[in-house]
This record gives sequence, C-alpha cells and structure tokens, in this order.
Amino acid sequence: RREGKVRDVYTLGHGEGSPRLLVIATDRISAFDVVMPTPIPGKGVILNTIASWWLRWIEAKGLCRTHLLSTDEGEIPEEAFIGSTSREDLAGRVTIGRLCKVVPVECVVRGYLDGSGWEEYRASGRVCGVELPPGLERGSKLPEPIFTPATKAEQGAHDENIGFDEACAIAGAETMRTLRERSLAIYLAAAEHAESRGLILADTKFEFGFPLDARGEAEGDAILIDEALTPDSSRFWPGDRWKPGGAQESFDKQFVREHLLGLVSRGEWDKSPPGPDLPEEVVLGTLERYAEAARRLCVGG
Repeated sequence: RREGKVRDVYTLGHGEGSPRLLVIATDRISAFDVVMPTPIPGKGVILNTIASWWLRWIEAKGLCRTHLLSTDEGEIPEEAFIGSTSREDLAGRVTIGRLCKVVPVECVVRGYLDGSGWEEYRASGRVCGVELPPGLERGSKLPEPIFTPATKAEQGAHDENIGFDEACAIAGAETMRTLRERSLAIYLAAAEHAESRGLILADTKFEFGFPLDARGEAEGDAILIDEALTPDSSRFWPGDRWKPGGAQESFDKQFVREHLLGLVSRGEWDKSPPGPDLPEEVVLGTLERYAEAARRLCVGG
C-alpha cells in the first residue's frame, strides 16, 4: 500500500497476465504540495467520475492508450479487504489500472498564463525556457499551448518546473519528444471539448508510464496513467467570465489555493506541513465547484 496526496494505491497482482494497480480516490485535498487536514466529503467520487470519463474519452478518440481497466469495486478480490473497510465503502472511488514503470517527469501543458507559469513569466519573460511575448497578464491566453515539464517530487516536497532539455536528460530525449507531442494533442482535444461545455481548460498535468509485463519488465509505448483532466490536476475557468489581468473564477482547487494564500499573506501559514484546517465555506464551495465541473464535462456519463 502506498498513500499518495489524495489517493491510496495498492498492487493487486496479476490479471490478464499483467500486474494491476488498485487506486482509491479519497476525500483528501492538497495544495502547494501539502495535504490539508480537512477532507472534502464526496470529492473522491466526483474526481474518480471525471478522471475515468476522460480516460475512456481519450482512448475512444485514439489520442493515447491509458492504464484504465475498470472502475468496478466488484472486481477487487475478497482477500484484499481488511479491517472495517467494505466493498460498499469504495463504491465510485475505485480505479483498477495497468501497473506501469512511471516516467519521472510531469507533463504540463499550458494554454493560458497562471500559477507557477505566471510567476516565472513575470520574473523572466519565459516559462520552462519557452520565451513568451512581452505584455502578457495573469490569465492571458498564450499564442499557442506550450509544453512545460516539471519534476515529480516526493510527497511533502515541491514539484519544480524544468526546461525540455532537462526533462530529456531525466527521461530520455525520444521518450520526451513523444510525450510532448502526445500531451499537446490531448490538451488541444480536451480544450475543444471543454469549450463546447462553456469551460476554458487553462492548463493541465499528465503522467505517463510504461506497462509492466508478467515478469515486471516495462514493455511497449508509454501510456497515460493516474488521473487526467480533473479539477485536481487542471485549471478550469468559466468561459463567459474569463477576463485577463488577475485571478479567474474557477471550477478547480484554486478556490482552496486563494484561501490559503490569504493565510500566507497574513503570516498565518508558510506553505509547509501541516496544512491549516479549512473552514466550512471553503469545503462546501470547493465541493460545489468540483460537482459543477463534473456536470459540465462528463457528457453522457
């Protein structure tokens, strides 16, 4: 068992000849790479719904193979249950996927300027070595989407933006060229779908891995793993209220980030663990935004 920031991960062993992974989406929420002590009730079910919808959509569009095998808690072996956890407790929270050797680079695509990209641009006029036009504001649409990789930090540490050459040194040039092309293609298609549903996909983060065979050895091409295009890994803005020049209204965890930045500005938190308790209005406001994202994005699902 491995406890991630917002997911619990278990190795299930072999199914169809290859090892599988069981991922449980919890109600935990993280910001600035710190897990908050206050859960968002129901968040895990909503995130799992969104992630599995997108993964199936991406495969159906022929954009990339994914790790997703099933979201049926009924496929979890009975011997996997210990303690007081029941199968019913996991309803809507389960992803069973192919076990993969993870590419140790996060594949970030930005179509708009915000977050760490905005901070880097403001300081240097570049983002991850990509030179951008002068005069852009926070929330500006970029001339074209850019690929801005980041390191995969251990829990409690911060991901760091890196240049493409550094990403190649970590994961291999051929692998990174393929993942850059794949990430941009998925982003463009997903942004078009989001736009059709009244949302702007400002930026997002993908992770890839090489599937393991029955001997535990990596085989074939890299596939899309983990979650994809959820409010935890992406910024979604309402298209009819987008206005460059500051923070945007959002259907993602930016609502939590803005609350926490207020604490930081008042000297009440320093972005290091443990995180502060979240007030009820932030919990309910975050849940409402995640639910609205699911309603808009998951057409027919």
